[in-house]
Amino acid sequence: MEFVEWLAWFDAQDWFDAQDYEFARQVLQRGTAVLYLVAFLSTMNQFPALLGEHGLLPVPSFLEMARRLARPTLFQWRYSDALLRAVCWVGIAVSAMLVVGLPQLGPPWLPMLAFLALWFLYMSIVNVGQTFYGFGWEILLLEAGFTVAFLGSDQVPPPTTILILIVWLVFRLEFGAGMIKIRGGREWRDLTAMFYHHETQPMPGPLSRQAHLLPRPLHKVEVVGNHFAQLVVPFFLFAPQPLASIAAGIIIVTQLWLVGSGNFAWLNWMAIVLAFAAVSDPVAHAVLPAIPLEWHPGAQTPVWWLGVVLAVTVLLVVLSYRPLLNLFSRQQLMNASFNRWRLVNAYGAFGTVTKQRIEIVVEGTMAEEPDAPDEHWLEYGFKGKPGDVRRLPRQWAPYHLRLDWLMWFLPLRTVHEGWFYAFLERLLEADKPTLGLLRHDPFDGERPRWVRARSYLYRFASRAEFRETGERWVRVLLYDAIPPVSLTPRRRRLL
Repeated sequence: MEFVEWLAWFDAQDWFDAQDYEFARQVLQRGTAVLYLVAFLSTMNQFPALLGEHGLLPVPSFLEMARRLARPTLFQWRYSDALLRAVCWVGIAVSAMLVVGLPQLGPPWLPMLAFLALWFLYMSIVNVGQTFYGFGWEILLLEAGFTVAFLGSDQVPPPTTILILIVWLVFRLEFGAGMIKIRGGREWRDLTAMFYHHETQPMPGPLSRQAHLLPRPLHKVEVVGNHFAQLVVPFFLFAPQPLASIAAGIIIVTQLWLVGSGNFAWLNWMAIVLAFAAVSDPVAHAVLPAIPLEWHPGAQTPVWWLGVVLAVTVLLVVLSYRPLLNLFSRQQLMNASFNRWRLVNAYGAFGTVTKQRIEIVVEGTMAEEPDAPDEHWLEYGFKGKPGDVRRLPRQWAPYHLRLDWLMWFLPLRTVHEGWFYAFLERLLEADKPTLGLLRHDPFDGERPRWVRARSYLYRFASRAEFRETGERWVRVLLYDAIPPVSLTPRRRRLL
């Protein structure tokens, strides 16, 4: 058989064209684009204050110390806040076009280039984002964007191999998280993890207290359901239909419960979007008849596009070797990349659950001396993390409040982080970009003379306590994590 005839035979095979997964492609492409838009918007609003030229961890200083980064970024040779904002605006514009489906109307290479642009632009940000971008959902978004790029456009059927690779991504995300838990804290094995999780999770949502106050037997059911959804169901994503769609539906429902009971940026929403890779058009039509059964009858895959997709498929399969071994390793890594391009990563979350909630509360005063008898300390209010005991926690996800999340880690590690001392210094300076990250500045833009950080034990109020006091949290002062600090008159730095 001659080469041209072989290519024609290869192109004619039905195994490559997933004709029954057009609805899945629409959800995958548009849903992923929505989350990229949120990620770029979050970056534009917070990056300059956190990591910009005058941020808490300035990227120029980081680049100078790193000299040559091992991971690719547009900012390798030059960073400026203006360039960062330009990158974000381009990312938002491209994401918006993909959400409404404009690139998908063209040839398959057009949405491919659009998603690869999003992937590279956002990777450029993540690779200089330091601790503020050290979350698992950052690399999840990068891997998803790269893989979804090769789903093609409306002119060609969805490629089966890419859908399988997306299902493989969901499998690593779910099964990896399940194995992390089984290998982690005893609370996951004795079914008590949810006695604590809703109360001690990084950023509770408006329904978290109600979830925490559910009867303990129901919390044990939650853990059993989690183990089933993460350790058993993912295998059925590879099963024939309709089993694969049912498995995807179970994952979607469990992820929606997590969306409703907490704030985990776009982690849960990304899992929901990706799970649709296993949902076929007939099943989707049976559940919602408005979804058509035939989208583009007679569409054919050109040979050149088949070659591109298969080349990428081989690449991602080869890169899957180490993540596959990691899933079954006793030293399983969580949220780790095995290559500089952030592709085919290892995922997982909450291998252990903290039993008590410790919050760092930041206060300031205008008093001349911090220990003066008439000192009056006022508390800074954060947008997402608990502070005011009467305030109902807000729903922020999929938007990511990076400062608030890092504040949760302080009592688990140490308050003596460089970025946190820089944050206190910015408060003493009444730095506007830094104050813009907060919900409430008790000094209305004026400079306090002193600031301090205090450690409190927080717990959700019972229903009886809430009826009596109107307070959703009960808190007890533990100690001064960082005693009062001020600025020297000459060098404007912390004493």
